[in-house]
Amino acid sequence: MNEHKTLAEKRKGAIALRYDEKQSDAPSVIAKGKGQMADQILKEAIDHQIPIQEDPTLVELLSKLNINDKIPEELYKAVAEVFAFIYQADRQAGKKKEN
Repeated sequence: MNEHKTLAEKRKGAIALRYDEKQSDAPSVIAKGKGQMADQILKEAIDHQIPIQEDPTLVELLSKLNINDKIPEELYKAVAEVFAFIYQADRQAGKKKEN
């Protein structure tokens, strides 16, 4: 097996979400892609220390949305779990910086 597979090949795609409760009542898709585009999305997340959650099923569902689309209500629970993961990762990163 080729050890030089890109992150995108392993994941097949990437979706970036944004949620600002002051601007919107639901998270929205701000970037999505496969292959090299997914690699770029993941690179930007890593470069900006944005936690990455792997969930191929959720990526598949969210990939059907267009850029700037709000996530549909039926995906709220799944996306809430992603945001909970990010919140927890941010808290842990904050604790590491304090030590």
